[in-house]
Amino acid sequence: MFVNGYRCFSCDTTQPTDFGHYTCPKCGGNLDVTYDYHQMERETGRERMIHAGRPDIFRYAPLLPVESLRLTSPLRVGMTPLYAAERLGLSIGLRHVLLKDDGLNPSASFKDRAGALALVIAREAGSEVIAAASTGNAGSSMAYLAASVGMPCVIFVPETAPAAKITQLLVFGARVLAVRGSYDDAYGLCRKVCEQRGWFNRNTGYNPFTREGKKTCSYEICEHLGWHTPDRIVVPTGDGNIISGIWKGLRDLLAVGLINRLPKVDCAQSIASSAISQTIWSLRRLNLQPKAIKWSDVKVNPVRAATLADSISVDEPSDGIAAVRAVIESGGEAVAVTDEEILAAIPELARMAGVFAEPAAAATWACLKKMVAEQMVSPDERIVCLITGNGLKDIANARKVAGEPTVIDPTVEAADAALEISGL
Repeated sequence: MFVNGYRCFSCDTTQPTDFGHYTCPKCGGNLDVTYDYHQMERETGRERMIHAGRPDIFRYAPLLPVESLRLTSPLRVGMTPLYAAERLGLSIGLRHVLLKDDGLNPSASFKDRAGALALVIAREAGSEVIAAASTGNAGSSMAYLAASVGMPCVIFVPETAPAAKITQLLVFGARVLAVRGSYDDAYGLCRKVCEQRGWFNRNTGYNPFTREGKKTCSYEICEHLGWHTPDRIVVPTGDGNIISGIWKGLRDLLAVGLINRLPKVDCAQSIASSAISQTIWSLRRLNLQPKAIKWSDVKVNPVRAATLADSISVDEPSDGIAAVRAVIESGGEAVAVTDEEILAAIPELARMAGVFAEPAAAATWACLKKMVAEQMVSPDERIVCLITGNGLKDIANARKVAGEPTVIDPTVEAADAALEISGL
């Protein structure tokens, strides 16, 4: 393992490898796992950084903070497809749109990446119980992974989490605590209970290893493209941990020489949950170069989130500073759209690219459309939209825009009449 310590995203204070806490002791900020890339290249060699025989995220083991692969779950996580969505892209004048469909992970969510790595870290630490707060996806991911190795799992969810997601949690055998309040209330309670009971806390952002699992998506995108990078990756953003992970993975690949340039990373949000975007817009108005920003002075002010895209509905982003840094440092955009635009994106993705996305995941396409309308992108850019969750996670909202079936009598004449109306 090539981890050489931890660095705070806010104040840049470093900690040694044996630091046994989740956050910065100086300012309380989130920590980034750091690596000795020179030693990694020297001892591993660039050509051996990829374990081609593994069909999961642990094919990138030298770039991950794991001691041994024997404690991984037996279930496959990662290596999801990267689809060329030509018809979809051309509908808005873009020639090279790709969809990274992480809804095809085992629990139908991107969050499996973080959970798979967190499970290994928890088992290496000898933890007896793993816990997490979630709007549904991170929890169901952790529940199924814990079940695969027989580890007790406790998930805190807001009482309003979609029924399909809560059902997943219960089916996998997790102890589910539905908190009367928001995701942020569930998050805070989970943290307190874990501290009191000594449980492993998988909470997004707070636990630095969640970012390490999520960064593997960047590795896969670049590997799919022959170790070339796209021009942009559009990322649905709520608490900020996915977009910070995407940026971390890209920087890893550049550091070890597997890619030779960095793409822009774009933040896609709902207007009704746009704390990170608002912070980015404020910083951009100052016209500062990224290196001139004093990150310890930057605050992501909370909002009262009210979006129907539950997976990105967050009052106070738990990985906000890291997310803001990812967009600013990459030169990406921060875009926010209405819930109506997000819902409209669901059938467009399905009907023009064959991908069924939950609302949070569909936000990337909705935001890319807005970026085109506002001339933020050019027609020849190669752009990846990250699809983070399958539409079956939230059927209720999909039905709002899917339309209704035509009810007919069981006769050929009735079928012909209905089909004629449809123009078929």
